[in-house]
Parts: sequence; C-alpha cells; structure tokens
Amino acid sequence: MLWFKKMDKITPATLLELAAQSLVSNEDAAICALEELPRDLFVPLFVAAFMGGRKKILKAMVRIWPFRCLHIGALSVREPHYEIWKAMIDGLQTLPAQNSPIWGPKLRILDLRQDADCRTTCSEIRTTLPFCFQSCVFSQHSILKRQEAQQGGRHIRTLTSNSEPRAPREPMELLLDLSLDGSLQTRQFLSFLRRKIEQSFGSLHLCCRDLQIDKMSDYKSILKFLDLVCIDHLGIDQACLSEVTSLLDQMIHLDSLSLSKIPFKSCKGKNFRNFLNNIRRMDNLQELSLSFFCLTNQLHKLLRVLPPQLDALYLSFCGLSSRDFIVLSQSSQASNLRLLNLSNNQISWEVSESFQILLEKLSGTLRHLEINSCLMTDSTLSVVIPALSRCSHLRVLSFASNPISMPTLTNLLQHLTGLMELKHVIYPIPVHCYEQWQFNGSLDQQKLVEVQAELKAMLEAVNRNDMHWATCPE
Repeated sequence: MLWFKKMDKITPATLLELAAQSLVSNEDAAICALEELPRDLFVPLFVAAFMGGRKKILKAMVRIWPFRCLHIGALSVREPHYEIWKAMIDGLQTLPAQNSPIWGPKLRILDLRQDADCRTTCSEIRTTLPFCFQSCVFSQHSILKRQEAQQGGRHIRTLTSNSEPRAPREPMELLLDLSLDGSLQTRQFLSFLRRKIEQSFGSLHLCCRDLQIDKMSDYKSILKFLDLVCIDHLGIDQACLSEVTSLLDQMIHLDSLSLSKIPFKSCKGKNFRNFLNNIRRMDNLQELSLSFFCLTNQLHKLLRVLPPQLDALYLSFCGLSSRDFIVLSQSSQASNLRLLNLSNNQISWEVSESFQILLEKLSGTLRHLEINSCLMTDSTLSVVIPALSRCSHLRVLSFASNPISMPTLTNLLQHLTGLMELKHVIYPIPVHCYEQWQFNGSLDQQKLVEVQAELKAMLEAVNRNDMHWATCPE
C-alpha cells in the first residue's frame, strides 16, 4: 500500500496495523488524535476502525477525511452493516465546515459498496474536478454534471442587493447498494437516509448502482427519492409487470436485470409490449434473469429484443415449450452466452434435438450451464452428451433432480473428463437410490454412498481429482 511503500513490505506493515489497532481501542483518544494525524496514517487507521466496528471513530474520520474519496472496498463488516453505514453517513459534512483541522475535509465521494478490486482511496490526479474512478457519470445531480454546469454558467451570476453572500455547499456523492427486504432494520435505515438527503438541501447525491426489491408495492414511496438513472443492477421479486415497466422507463444503463414472480395477463397486452420496448433499448444489458415469468410460446418475442452481447440468460420456471426450445436454438442473440439456466423447464425427448443444437452453437463460449429439475431422462441426456462434451470452456454443470440412471451418469462422466476447465458438477441422485424417485424418506443412503465412491474412483482413474462431483442436499 502507498502508506508503507518506502518501508519493508511485510514487517513494518504489521507494526503499523498493530499500532492502529491499539489506537482505535481507545475511541476518545483516537478521535482527539485525528486533529493532528498525518494524512498518510488515515487509511491504516480507518481500516483498523472499520474492522473493529468503531462507529464513533468512523464518524469522526469521515468528517475530516483528507482525501477526495473513501471506499469500503474489500473490507468486510463485522456487525450489522446498517449501523456502520449510519455512522459513516452521519459524518458527512453537507454544509461548509467550520474550525477544520489542518488538512481540512476534502471528502466528496463516500462509497459504501463492497468491491474486492477497489482501494480505500483513488490516486489523486491534478485536475479541476474531484477525481475518483467510481464517481457517478449518469445523473444530472452528480459532481461531474454539476461541475460541468457551473463551468458553463460561471459568468452568469446575479445577486440581489439585499442578499447576503453564503458559503456554497460542496456537492457530494454517496454510493451504496440497497436491498429492500422488508425488514425493520432496512426501513429504519431508509428513514435515516431520507432525512440525511433532505437535510443536505440538494448537495448530497445518492447514487445507488445495485437495487434489489422484495415486494415492490411496499416501497413505492422510497423509490421516489432514488435517482433511477444511476442503477445498473436491478432485481425485483413480486411485482406487477406495469410496476416493473414504470421503473424500467427511467433506467437506460442496466447491465443486469432480474425479475421473479411477475404476473401479467397476456403476452399480447400493453404491459408486455412496454416491457419488450424497455429491453430493446438496454444496449448495455449483459445479464437477464426471468423466473416464474410465463413465456410459453412467446420466447421469440423476447429473443428478438435482446442485445447481441448478452452474457447470461436465466429462464427458470418460464414454462418453455417445444417451440420455445426450437426458437432458442436458432436465435443469434443466444449464440454467445457464457451462462445459461433453463432449470425447471421440461426438456423432453421431443426437444432434445433442439437442445443439442443449442449446445453445439454455444460450445465455444458456454462456461456455466444449469438444467436442474427438467425431467430429463436417460434417453434425452444420451442425445445431448456428445454436444456437452464439446463445450470446451464449461466450468460449472448442474443438472440435479433429473430421473437419471447410474449407467447414464457414468457414461456422462466418461465424456466430460476431457473438459479440462470443468471443475464443478452437480449431479442427480440416480433413480435406483430411491424406493420411489424423489419421494421424501425413500432415499437409500447406503446406495448413495456407493454411487459417490464409484464416481470418485472413476475420476481418480483418469487423474481428474480437480473435478468435483456433488449432489444437492436432500
């Protein structure tokens, strides 16, 4: 790290960490020491305070943070994260500071998202704008857009004769991901967040990049104070399609969209057409997940509007028909997928040829395939085994809860051991291990142990101990 790059890379760092931990153990002393603390010691002290859950110190450090940005980055929260978040957000100075310490508060961007690739602060580059790799670029309320507007109108200023000059409020950004799960803690945090934003009188921009909503009808009022243009990952569970489309109308930069349990009356209705139009204009969309989203005989309408660069497609519990599998196997939009999940759609003998064609088209890109609970039988799986064995980049295969026999399972294993990138396989318990297939209480544990031992021996015989075969927990 920058703060000990001139020292030995191991021992001095450990000493510095110990010193920081010792200092934060006495919160009052640590807060007093902040006033004279050298800039280079802020980061290690922040790490120690964060990892120790020292909320009072964190609030004080945010208040006088001497850098333009502060990121949680790879740090993990030891206690309920809302309490840590509240302390840090409460330390934001949305009004001009008085009696500032020697370094002065420079913090403009507080990033409370966890990101293993993000450092605590960005490298400071001499520029007229606050520089941060994570700063918002889409919202009109972002620091970037405000600075651009100020530069464009710097010569157009008017003051009334009776007005008193006031110190300008510096624009600030708060970056965080939100999961609206219905819990009391979430509701309390959202109320706190709303008050903080209102008290800033427009100087604090809340930039939410990842928004997960459970039962959207409970959060309509909360959504009004979010700047939806910032969101690039959206997940919604339980909502009417009309509610979904009203949100999507305001989101044009989505990278990932996940919808589950979204009822609608007809694929020929206005709401479904609006939904397709929303998808059509999402040029950046890389991941689409639809679950319990009825697409029977309608998949072609969806595929037509998907962007060609789509990486991941989840279509579990979508009621896909034979026609839909044929369309999917012929679609150019689905020809570059790295992840495909078709779980809980029936893959019968009738669609095995279409599924085989699809796997052949994806043989050069597919890395993750899930076909759990698809009622695949020995005859169906036998048809697609050759195509599966040619998916040279496959890393994960999950086909649990399908009525497969032991001979077909061992045949599949023999064909897949040549795929050197394949490391994880979730397989179904063979039907002979049940008195009645998948009936609760009918599993013979001894037979399952014998199956596991045989598969393990087969992997060892071909030196594929790196390939892990496992069953789903009963």
